Amino acid sequence: MSQGEKPSWNVEVFYDGDCPLCCREINMLRRLDRRKRIQFTDIATEAFDPATYGKSMPELMDEIHGRLPSGQWIIGVEVFRQLYTAVGFSPVVWLTRLPLISQFLDFGYRIFAKHRLRLTGRCTSEACKIS
Repeated sequence: MSQGEKPSWNVEVFYDGDCPLCCREINMLRRLDRRKRIQFTDIATEAFDPATYGKSMPELMDEIHGRLPSGQWIIGVEVFRQLYTAVGFSPVVWLTRLPLISQFLDFGYRIFAKHRLRLTGRCTSEACKIS
């Protein structure tokens, strides 16, 4: 994409392609993304270089990251809101912004993200060390 050219996508998602739960969600979003509004970037491929994006691999692995066409980074539940808005689920997304629902989702996602590797059977001594 040349400078000044607007991307054709509404949100780019940086996902762990080695995570079975993540891939299930991403595959569903790919099927729903008929208008190609999502740019999918698998951070688990050998070709992926987080430094290209000014990020580190641990940072990207700690919680889901997304990027808007403006270059603004988003993380956590907001990434899912943007993804589901991109595939046409705006009315449902609106509900997730309500105060109590939003707080519950943020809390639940933080717990999931912290234990994601353990939940998917991908713990290593480094990835799941107790801190």
